[in-house]
Amino acid sequence: MKKFTNIKDVDDLDDLIKEALLIKQNPYAFSELGKNKTLGLIFLNASLRTRLSTQKAAMNLGMNTMVMNIDKEGWALEMEDGAVMNGNTVEHVKDAAAVIGQYCDIVGIRCFPSLKNKEDDYSEKTLSQFIKYCNVPVISLESATLHPLQSFADLLTIKENWKKEEKPKVLLTWAPHIKPLPQAVANSFSEWMCEADVDFVISHPEGYDLCTDFTNGAKIMYNQDDALKNADFVYVKNWSCYTDYGKMIPQEQNWMLTNEKLKFTNHAKVMHCLPVRRNLELSDEVLDSLQSLVQKQANNRLYAAQTVLKKIIEFNSLPLGEG
Repeated sequence: MKKFTNIKDVDDLDDLIKEALLIKQNPYAFSELGKNKTLGLIFLNASLRTRLSTQKAAMNLGMNTMVMNIDKEGWALEMEDGAVMNGNTVEHVKDAAAVIGQYCDIVGIRCFPSLKNKEDDYSEKTLSQFIKYCNVPVISLESATLHPLQSFADLLTIKENWKKEEKPKVLLTWAPHIKPLPQAVANSFSEWMCEADVDFVISHPEGYDLCTDFTNGAKIMYNQDDALKNADFVYVKNWSCYTDYGKMIPQEQNWMLTNEKLKFTNHAKVMHCLPVRRNLELSDEVLDSLQSLVQKQANNRLYAAQTVLKKIIEFNSLPLGEG
């Protein structure tokens, strides 16, 4: 694995899941693999699970880690080529990324969208600049459009909790929120589910359709109750509009998932990436029930990150011509 920014960087999805399950059984089996190697984690936005799980994953492989909240601790970065830097930006990303790449063997970068300019956000300007100038493998810790480490952990959680031979029905359902949120988690979950062996449905109010680049193969439904029927897994997540970019459309219907709504399902397990606004996106009664998988998802973030780091280290340790 050269880098990890979306599902296209994965050669074999089934093999990746199998490897993660093996690592979970013995997380310290490869504790010498990352010896004398350094992982740099660069955050332009807040993080809890991504930061801690990726640091722990690196430690399990024997790696050193360096963490920087560059939005708070570093210089203001300029992203435009050819910019005359006579404003608020102090350092160009091409200089900063190149320096970081000299100090680190692998770099993880977390950057959110502005939700103001669709073209800028969906071009993945920040992520692509780091990939271009770091000159070392890059892992997306969430980008403007995708969150692949989360989706890897999500699929791992589904695989662990589905023992039947037939395909499970997996529903991604929109939830209310107090502010516009990125589409990254929803995009990424859709991208991974469309490649997985599941019956995948997306439910949301009209006007909240995701970018079709990530939903090809999914069934789209605008009635949540109908979409919940016979679901085996229900993934709850808010996102803002893609078409009317970054906007929120007021909803009269209550889209918060409750135990009453879960009666439509096949005793579905409930998922959320966290953090979650309780009793707005998801009710306490669901989050704290035996049907909730949110803590298991969070735990699997560790093994997803560790598997990706292991694959990247192994790929870059191959003799020339064998990659």
